[in-house]
Amino acid sequence: MKRSTALTPLSHQHHAGLYVALQLKRATPETAADARRAFLDFFAHEGSEHFRQEEELLLPAYARHRGADDPAIVRVLVDHVELRRRADDLVRSDAAADADDLRELGRRLEGHIRHEERVLFPAVESALPDEELERLGASFAADAGST
Repeated sequence: MKRSTALTPLSHQHHAGLYVALQLKRATPETAADARRAFLDFFAHEGSEHFRQEEELLLPAYARHRGADDPAIVRVLVDHVELRRRADDLVRSDAAADADDLRELGRRLEGHIRHEERVLFPAVESALPDEELERLGASFAADAGST
């Protein structure tokens, strides 16, 4: 199924996230600092805003049709909390980033993005009527223009 144009901006942001996840998954002791920096830069400039849009726009729209306790929503929110915590831990830590921890973070980030693309987004596209998807897409565009 082709991605709804309403969700296309989020899918495009996922491409950047997958690139960072790949860098993290390939981290070695020699590349750990660069991988850490790439993740923190991505999170500060794109990831945190992406999470906010999902939490404030996408998930409430979906919850109107499936309920706030839908497993896809719960997983996304738990992942967001964990990824935010890890970003905060990396910012607060003065020690060099551990390559094993970064590789695990990369797997977590990739798994989160794959879940959204393969589970959440198709469920949203199925649950929301076309008119509501269009309004959601307009909300993403308006929100992006106001930040």
